Amino acid sequence: MNKLDELKKIIERINELDYHYYTLDKPLVSDGEYDKLYNQLIKLQKNLAYVPENSPTNRVGGQILDKFEKHYHLTRLLSQDKAQSYDEIKEWIERCKRLKEAYESTSGERLPNLEFVMEYKFDGLTINLTYEDGILKTAATRGNGIVGEQVKAQAETIRSIPFTIKEKSLLEIQGEALMPLSELDRYNKENETQLKNARNAAAGAIRNLDTKETAKRHLTAYFYAVPTNSINFKNEEEMLSFLKEMKLNVHPYHKKVTSLDEIINELERIKEERKTLDVLTDGVVIKINDKKTQEVLGVTEKFPRWSIAFKFEPEEFTTKLLDVIWNVGRTGKVTPSAILEPVDFSGVTVSRATLNNYDDIERKKVKIGSDVFIRRSNDVIPEILGVVDENQPGTIKIEKPTHCPYCHSELIQEKVHIVCPNSISCTPQLLARMEHYASRNAMDIEGLSEKTIGQLIEELSIKEIYDIYDLTYDELIKLERFGHKKAKNLLASIDNSKNRDLDAFIYAIGIPNVGERTARDLANKFKSFDKLRNATVDELIEIDDIGEITGENIVEFFHDKNIVESIDILLSKGINLNNPRENTSDSKKLDGINFVITGTIDGYNRDDIKKMLEDNGANVRGSVSKNTDIVLAGEKAGSKKDKAIELNVEIYEDEKLYSFLSELKGE
Repeated sequence: MNKLDELKKIIERINELDYHYYTLDKPLVSDGEYDKLYNQLIKLQKNLAYVPENSPTNRVGGQILDKFEKHYHLTRLLSQDKAQSYDEIKEWIERCKRLKEAYESTSGERLPNLEFVMEYKFDGLTINLTYEDGILKTAATRGNGIVGEQVKAQAETIRSIPFTIKEKSLLEIQGEALMPLSELDRYNKENETQLKNARNAAAGAIRNLDTKETAKRHLTAYFYAVPTNSINFKNEEEMLSFLKEMKLNVHPYHKKVTSLDEIINELERIKEERKTLDVLTDGVVIKINDKKTQEVLGVTEKFPRWSIAFKFEPEEFTTKLLDVIWNVGRTGKVTPSAILEPVDFSGVTVSRATLNNYDDIERKKVKIGSDVFIRRSNDVIPEILGVVDENQPGTIKIEKPTHCPYCHSELIQEKVHIVCPNSISCTPQLLARMEHYASRNAMDIEGLSEKTIGQLIEELSIKEIYDIYDLTYDELIKLERFGHKKAKNLLASIDNSKNRDLDAFIYAIGIPNVGERTARDLANKFKSFDKLRNATVDELIEIDDIGEITGENIVEFFHDKNIVESIDILLSKGINLNNPRENTSDSKKLDGINFVITGTIDGYNRDDIKKMLEDNGANVRGSVSKNTDIVLAGEKAGSKKDKAIELNVEIYEDEKLYSFLSELKGE
């Protein structure tokens, strides 16, 4: 077999594995076996100096686009008419019946009795794929339905989108790009810049000109329509079967019903079920199944007459904005926080909401005293969506701050962010940096709480993180609420922090956009702190989840004179970093196995369990799905255990759980 044939064979195999993993939720091999094949592909492509268009390596992103090009859809992409009550659905069905009967009486042709297909209405970003001669030619956003934006490079990072399909005719295929909630949770744990919600995260990823940043969000996509085609589908079911045959990702939920009562029963069931899904849904789309009837009913200027979207009641409310306070974070960013007239969200009283920055305030036309729309999703801090009336009388303009509310330094503007440049003596910055440095997954200094740090700054004039290593018993014992035991314990904990793993230290020093996962990747690649601090951008972006921007941030961080001086002093305090061991087959005995941890496990901290699992090659996920292999269930395991039982996922609990953890710990 020549090298090109070998390359083609490996690509076909990896694309098949991707289809089974990302679309069917039925992996064929372990992650370790997959990685071995993938690395073989990279090596072969490098030797041949050739990367085919359908190569899976194109999915990692890396292309940085100058701008978005316009894309004209072959067929106009319509919106969905909406219903928010069962009466509105009833009226829609009756209207469909009247139109059907009118056609039958004038044409003499008998159409099938009305039956409907129900499917989730996903809350992400619409994408429209164009295939020609079986090859993915373009991917575009919906835009205004006639013209969208070309996002093929971004869509290619989504592993559930095939580069090629069997059908050779010209096709447009419509779907929704989504960020799974488990991936949103993972991303926010591993990155300093937090994503507010899965919908905005998906839209932001697709509209990001840096495709490596798109790839970092691990999007998925579901497909549900073929707006342009030369294939005469008999009904929706046949069209969905075709999409599956083309190996496109179709959500498994589709329900065929024949009456209003059946529709209502399904909606009542889905109202609760949707809360357990790993993707956002805001409703259910109801379509007439028969394609001929769809054609007869036609479309209005905006909507097809043969379908309707039932929207569940959103968690959006109106309240009054009472004030805006400005907070300073550990990186110096000065961000606004909205103080609201308290409002009840499903039994939870909310009195604060998110405003991203001053541009956000101006864009949403928010003022003190404004009545505002707020939305709360996934139990996160509510977000202000906008004002009820931008001309509301009696409101007061929110002034852009010019000086730090804490240290009174003059603020500077960095792109959309307002920043306090006084990183030396601005108390909130120092307090937040020290709290992060002392956290369990960083240097794990027990007893160094926010309150204690504030006390050390105020009463002992601590000005830098490294000052904590010079604290003495005589200094601490004089502080209020410090007895002999507390002083000794804190000093012991500070001393213990001098011996930490390299990845914990990398995370602790607060490099922009470097979370726990990225810190671990950096430690595994560079093996020593000196090699990391001298790394180039080109070396850094060799790591899968590090793009050009993060790479530049890391290099800039280690070239800042003040930061370099502070780190050198910190290391001079006797800090010993344990460099990662070379991976061996023994140290990766859980390679590729997906775990979920739930409940309280006596004698173990969840972060410690997570680290042990990941050190052994396992993946730790935030929610239970078909891809979960094992659930570790402690006391009060709750809904995740119930989901595992429902999906027939293996559960370790009681004696089996503790035996497994003891073995993992090497006891």
